[in-house]
Amino acid sequence: MSKGIRTRKGATISLNGEAEKIIKEYTSSSSVAIQPDDFFAMTPKLLVKEGTVVEKGAPIFFDKNKPEIQFVSPVAGKLTQVLRGAKRKILALVLTPEGDKAVKHKTAQWEKLNREEAIRLLLDSGNWPFLGQRPYGVVANPKADPKALFISTFASAPLEVDFDFLLKNNKEEFQRGINFLSKLVPEIFLSAEASFGGFFENIENATYVPVKGQHPAGNLSVQIHQLAPLNMGETVWTIRPEDVVNIGVFLETGEFSAQRTVAVAGSAVGAPQYIKTTIGTQLSELLDQAEVDQNLANRYINGDVLSGTATTENGYLGYFNNLVTVIPEGNEYRIFGWLPFLDNHIPSLSKTSLAWLFGKKKFDVNTNLNGEERALVVTGEMERVFPMDIFPMQLIKACMTGDIEKMEALGIYEVVPEDFGLVDYANTSKIEAQEIIKDALTLMIKEVG
Repeated sequence: MSKGIRTRKGATISLNGEAEKIIKEYTSSSSVAIQPDDFFAMTPKLLVKEGTVVEKGAPIFFDKNKPEIQFVSPVAGKLTQVLRGAKRKILALVLTPEGDKAVKHKTAQWEKLNREEAIRLLLDSGNWPFLGQRPYGVVANPKADPKALFISTFASAPLEVDFDFLLKNNKEEFQRGINFLSKLVPEIFLSAEASFGGFFENIENATYVPVKGQHPAGNLSVQIHQLAPLNMGETVWTIRPEDVVNIGVFLETGEFSAQRTVAVAGSAVGAPQYIKTTIGTQLSELLDQAEVDQNLANRYINGDVLSGTATTENGYLGYFNNLVTVIPEGNEYRIFGWLPFLDNHIPSLSKTSLAWLFGKKKFDVNTNLNGEERALVVTGEMERVFPMDIFPMQLIKACMTGDIEKMEALGIYEVVPEDFGLVDYANTSKIEAQEIIKDALTLMIKEVG
């Protein structure tokens, strides 16, 4: 067990609409999609054409820059549509589930595999994309030699899921997945909230790390920064908790597992709840299950309100998402909204607001920015919510100017866009810090690699 992590900077944003802790099964879906944009800096190359019938676990595209990394179908069915955007960019591969045929792999003797054989099994079976890599937050490079693997079960963002509850019926599969992953790396760090570690405290072949603090304490970047900070040329791997379970299920059955348990939450949700479904499920069906009125003007978010991705009610569940948030659109404005004593029933980190008078009250929010983009000035707001030993404002400025040397010196290798979600929220300049960091990481991959 590690000595643990405690952060003193950050903020807790309490919102209405937390999912009720009851898991409902929803296995049937009329449409499923894989969206290549869920994999940062990955260029897809199709292996099948529209109309092709595929088995569950059959490869449907691969990474053009790393052809050994294949992405497989989460269901058995027909590839009915390839959605494209500008310059014929592939936005989504839409499948219609049909039957239950699946590609089978030999996994009975997985305990005897060496590291190279274990990596090859994950690559061949389509499980490899579950593994991420820092720096950059890309799909892990199978040729890399990481110094550790990080798994965070502490989701600290607003309305985030409780992984101990979510995976309560998958303890055996989780341990099996950990045992297999321990073949790939010298050490696995498994973190959980310090006040309640749940069954994760007793997992073998992993170093348990209790984490205490406000958001973004649960972010992997914060934990990597504390336990295995990255120097130039070093890498660590990451994986989501439920994807450890998916690997554990695969080892038992020999079939690709696309299990995804999702919390549909937010103030616009009539019955916030956990739903057990499949990676890439169409959101409209989950929203119906959670009693969301899709005729209202709502914002549908794959992820949390701070760092999620906007989608539509007819969109699809993100590949790595355990949370779908629904809140009202911010198309109504408060008259004299700048006055600190008038209609301040919104959360705010600013002392000029009266939100702090409401203590631990939970708030309803919408997407209104409550202001427009303005000059970036030194206020200390970013630093108060950024718990890493990095100067966030200076890093953002270096990213805006594309100064690679300064970006490296200021810690670009240790961050990903989601680490700046709270910065976006707290910063009165209203700049899109996450977009700036994303563009900077794209530049780093192109120029530095």
